[in-house]
Amino acid sequence: MMKGAQKPRLSEAALVSALRQEARALGFDAMGIAPSELSQEVVAGLREFLTEGCHGSMAWMAETRERRSQPEALWPDVRSVIALAMSYGPAVSPLANLDQPLTANISVYARHRDYHDLVKPKLKRLARWLLAEAGGDVKVFVDTAPVMEKPLAALAGLGWQGKHTNLLSRDLGNWFFLGFVFTTLALPRDASGSAHCGRCRDCLDICPTNAFLGPYRLDARRCISYLTIEHKEPIPRHLRPAIGNRIYGCDDCLAVCPWNKFAKSASEAKLQAREDLIAPSLADLAALDEAAFRRFFSGSPIKRIGRARFLRNLLIALGNSGKQEAMTSVQPHLAAADPLVRGAAVWALSQLDRSVFEAERTPALRQEQHPWVLAEWREEPA
Repeated sequence: MMKGAQKPRLSEAALVSALRQEARALGFDAMGIAPSELSQEVVAGLREFLTEGCHGSMAWMAETRERRSQPEALWPDVRSVIALAMSYGPAVSPLANLDQPLTANISVYARHRDYHDLVKPKLKRLARWLLAEAGGDVKVFVDTAPVMEKPLAALAGLGWQGKHTNLLSRDLGNWFFLGFVFTTLALPRDASGSAHCGRCRDCLDICPTNAFLGPYRLDARRCISYLTIEHKEPIPRHLRPAIGNRIYGCDDCLAVCPWNKFAKSASEAKLQAREDLIAPSLADLAALDEAAFRRFFSGSPIKRIGRARFLRNLLIALGNSGKQEAMTSVQPHLAAADPLVRGAAVWALSQLDRSVFEAERTPALRQEQHPWVLAEWREEPA
């Protein structure tokens, strides 16, 4: 938490105007101010999501439910929430290489440097400016604390939660990072965002794994972003074919949204994707050893999931490719020390070459001891 000295205040209108100007100068594309209290409807939605188990293995969501439900539960002194957005519009459609089975599809946000490292320093600079100009105390958050980010950003007028549950904007489409400055100052609030989805349900219909229970209702346990990033165990067998070549996240529901026609392009946005992460080769990525993985993904959010989960995702994509040449990348991982990787390699083998799979199954069943891998050789549900 940053503390500021008490000092004469600018008028509210002048302070907020100057704050917006400073936010723009720091690279933020939009700013809004929300009250420090969420509606009971939002709180009830969180409770229902958790009660139904839609958070999957993300136990931290349930453990922090009380602190997550209201900003004042997280910090009792907060009086206003400053929400900020930074565009990362892609240069090419993230759907462009889904029909290229030997290339990897990586979520647009992960083609940049880790957004925590990009956004948080700018939030701190804005917070220091606010302290210098108006005093009070502040705290900054970028997806590192139990904050109801999307409802708060909508309350601040940055956009609205679409039927895919993500925040979207008439000016930025679906492509922007969020950050927050909590302050003890009572600042004038912006009008909350209003929904503009109408009858459109493109985001719901395109989902490869049917992860939406209905408009505004996501079951994370079926979501490819959850499965490839948050889920730490074998991905359920019945969902693997629909993953295709998506090795880290999934942008289908975001990319199909009609509001993206108003989003900033990559040339206009502040952030540029790494060229080598737009459509990298599955074979090249599968060949990275631990040291090479850490070097290649230095500064990337992908590094956080670790090489084992990353290889699990790659091997599923290789198995989905249907290409015999993918076997060269799969076979070395059949002897991997990590059972998560070893099991995924067995599944990929079963998809690419049944004769080899059948030939190796009996001796493997005699030697293998880990239940995850045994389930793959036996082709049992995972």
